[in-house]
Amino acid sequence: MRSDHDATVRREPHVSRRAALAGSGALIAGLAGCTGGQSSDVAGDESGATVGDEGSDDEDAPVAVASFFTFYDFARQIAEGTPVRVENLVPTGLHGHGWDPDPSITRDIIDADAFITVGPDFQPWADRAIRTVRDDGADTNVINAREGIDLIDLADTVEDDEEVDSGKDPHFWLDPLRAQESVDNIAEGLTAIAPDHEAAFADNADAVNAELAELDAEWEAIFEAADRDVVFLAAHNAFEYIGQRYGATIQPLVMNLAAENDVRPADMRRAEDTIADNDIRHIGAAVFESRRPARQLRDETDVEAYYPVTPYAGTTEEWVDRGWGYFEIAREINMKTFEIVLDAAEPETAFDEEWRNFE
Repeated sequence: MRSDHDATVRREPHVSRRAALAGSGALIAGLAGCTGGQSSDVAGDESGATVGDEGSDDEDAPVAVASFFTFYDFARQIAEGTPVRVENLVPTGLHGHGWDPDPSITRDIIDADAFITVGPDFQPWADRAIRTVRDDGADTNVINAREGIDLIDLADTVEDDEEVDSGKDPHFWLDPLRAQESVDNIAEGLTAIAPDHEAAFADNADAVNAELAELDAEWEAIFEAADRDVVFLAAHNAFEYIGQRYGATIQPLVMNLAAENDVRPADMRRAEDTIADNDIRHIGAAVFESRRPARQLRDETDVEAYYPVTPYAGTTEEWVDRGWGYFEIAREINMKTFEIVLDAAEPETAFDEEWRNFE
């Protein structure tokens, strides 16, 4: 098995996760709600958490919790039509990389049947939670979505504290073809907690991977239509996989996500030089990061407008209301922005009205 699980026998007597949470008081405000395998729609709960429209009424149904929006979204699609419930631990509106939750959320993970992660060294809180799970003797099956995936080297525009696996870039899921391997990892991990539904997990994973293949073709078409091959993002560098997969240079402004509100003068000068040297008029700006640097570049350079990009590390209340997951965000946000910043197409009117120089 690719997934890592230290125990294979559930503790007795079995206590449902929700009953355990009710007894311990560990269910914190803002925690993401659950989605049932019966639905791939996304809706919102009172706290703004991401939840499914439908869920299993069986309190003893297997539960998988995810530390990151992308892999929550893949997992809920893989679990569709099965009793497995999938929960996103990251509250709506927060970036899944920089988030550092209250330690009490570890109770959710201990009481879950599976914990889906981005792999070691990416989310320190998740690594701490896994150690606690093991120390507690819990039988939570840890599913490493990154297991076995060929990662690219960390770019010079990313600081070393973001590296994983000895100098590698962790943002592999932005590449649809590498993301397919994570889908297989998740399907295998869910099979470990609900083996009677192996065929359903496999079929659903095949469907997700087929759509990822379609997404890859759509990305390729955008880059083939591009009139430029240098893109500037007033954002932290999570997009190197896109640049390498489709043959473009993606220049980010922010090297370190933690430094997003304090951009170094040297980085701003580099940005200004890149924009001038490449006659750039449109740039990307991160949805879950400060827009102040993008506004500064718009005001102080020849940049006319900035548009949204996101590494699928979180979701907004509006996207939840629209039922958007990874694929919808790719097509409705990232691809439309890349068409503009690559000079591959004119902005769609509705998109331009909603997102041009967004606040």
